[in-house]
Amino acid sequence: MRLVHIIPAISPVYGGPSQMIAGLSKALAAAGVAVTILTTDANGDSGQAPLAVPLGVPMAQDGYEIRYFRRTGWRRYKFSAGLLGWLATQTAAFDLAHIHALFSPVSSTAAAIARTRHLPYVLRPLGTLDPIDLQKKRRLKQLYATLIERQNLAGAAAVHFTSRQEAATAERFGLTLRDWILPLGVDLAEFAAAPAERRAIREAISTGIAQTVRDRLAIPPDRPVVLFLSRLDPKKGLDLLIPALEQVQAAGIPFHWILAGGNPQNPDYEKQVGDRLNASPLRACTTQTGFVSAQARRDLLLAADLFVLPSYYENFGIAVAEAMAAGLPVVVSDAVPLHEDVTQAQAGWVVPCEPRALAHTLAIALQAADRPQRGIAAQHWARDHYDWRAIAHRAIQKYEETLQQVR
Repeated sequence: MRLVHIIPAISPVYGGPSQMIAGLSKALAAAGVAVTILTTDANGDSGQAPLAVPLGVPMAQDGYEIRYFRRTGWRRYKFSAGLLGWLATQTAAFDLAHIHALFSPVSSTAAAIARTRHLPYVLRPLGTLDPIDLQKKRRLKQLYATLIERQNLAGAAAVHFTSRQEAATAERFGLTLRDWILPLGVDLAEFAAAPAERRAIREAISTGIAQTVRDRLAIPPDRPVVLFLSRLDPKKGLDLLIPALEQVQAAGIPFHWILAGGNPQNPDYEKQVGDRLNASPLRACTTQTGFVSAQARRDLLLAADLFVLPSYYENFGIAVAEAMAAGLPVVVSDAVPLHEDVTQAQAGWVVPCEPRALAHTLAIALQAADRPQRGIAAQHWARDHYDWRAIAHRAIQKYEETLQQVR
């Protein structure tokens, strides 16, 4: 099978979608699929230099191929005339296209090219069909949907949702779509030894990376670390989490909060959060890191005792899956699709999107004697359900079924 993934950008600064493409492509390639990724050299939307990568030529990575193209036009929209021109001449080289993101000019045009060239394609909305997300620039999106995306959705061989919750809430624009429910995964090998590493750190018999993180931040060894590690966006529920942690602090329960993540598309919001913290008593027990690299993300997950994500909505919640793979118990809102997994696995706590309920649950979690056991349960669940290898085999079955239906 010859598969092409098309995504506007895969720089790490854009978070989960780029992780998903790399993880799935690696697992698909290991299973025998010929995978090509088409993307741009975009590396942030606020003046950052583009990725320092060769352009227009194949680059081998983990068994698959990536072709980067120059981003052209307005920086925010990650358009690439070169990518689309190459695709238009090469559609016959592929059996199927998997296109990621809607309301993106490069993805939308790629879908139109695939449709006119009779290349079957699957669309992954990346949460853009959620009614809440559609309220952003509502009139522009309504026009865009009418002129462009309705045709793309109607012509898709399937629409890839990453959770039942995402599929259930998606706006269909009156169309009947063929749904895929295919979750995202994590690199389990990266965190296979996490519980042992964490125990060694807590017992002070190791000078590993996570201990260095605690030392650098001057966190006492007996002080629980609460970690928020995600893109900074209003939907992530920081307006719930900050007052909730203030209530926990006022109750005299000790903790240190690490707020990790940035938002290259909305730096003003990141500054707004920083200003809010500077005016809060939390500033004495909070570290705001900004965007963190892959290695730093792993360091923080090993240094933490509890992961929290009280989002108002998510299409999946890859940060939660990664925290669970690292052996961390989690506190999530009931708007995060993985909350059912958390409950079933007894891997943490689930709360409604309300500050007092969140504060109450955080207080319980910080003082819970079974917190380490919940972390172990979280890792076991991640091993059984978020393994990229198993997800890739499910994807291949869906690709093959799709090709049989369109032939």
